[in-house]
Amino acid sequence: MPNPTKVEPARELLRAGLSNSAIARQLRMDKHDVAKLRAEMGLANVPAQPLTVEQKWRQRVRELPGGHLEWTGERQRTSGTPLMRHSGQCYTAARIAYRIQHGTDPAGHAAPGCGLTHCVAPEHIDDTARRQRDRAALRIVLGSPQRPSRCRHGHDQAEHGRLGPNGVAYCAACKTDRKSASPTS
Repeated sequence: MPNPTKVEPARELLRAGLSNSAIARQLRMDKHDVAKLRAEMGLANVPAQPLTVEQKWRQRVRELPGGHLEWTGERQRTSGTPLMRHSGQCYTAARIAYRIQHGTDPAGHAAPGCGLTHCVAPEHIDDTARRQRDRAALRIVLGSPQRPSRCRHGHDQAEHGRLGPNGVAYCAACKTDRKSASPTS
């Protein structure tokens, strides 16, 4: 039996069209108690997720100057990465933006290439392959030397070689080794 002080607020939220789960979360009730109230009131269940991933994504962005889009939805607690949950799945907002722009999922990590941290404008999102291709082109324009086939620690650069935003080459395996060896404080 639900807490008597929560019954009337739950009925108001049911009349407002919220789902049983949303009401249970908001009022800290058992969703089965909310379902019983819904049945008593003769109200139909709310469809689980009437929107597509892309439609739900569009509801959580706000335009910024310069063609950027700001994420107004959920964020990962420590990194601030824009996240969205849909039908039991968790997505990064950048991954969905990439799919909107290119019609496919990104190869590797999706991230903005515009310089604005956490921008989710679809035309600003690149995947790992695009970022590396663009950075390689920058190296050519800048006249940078050819990347060696192996780093100074012997890692194959065909597999581990990466380019930073400024076109400078680095070894992803060495970077991972350094991170795992550094003490956490």
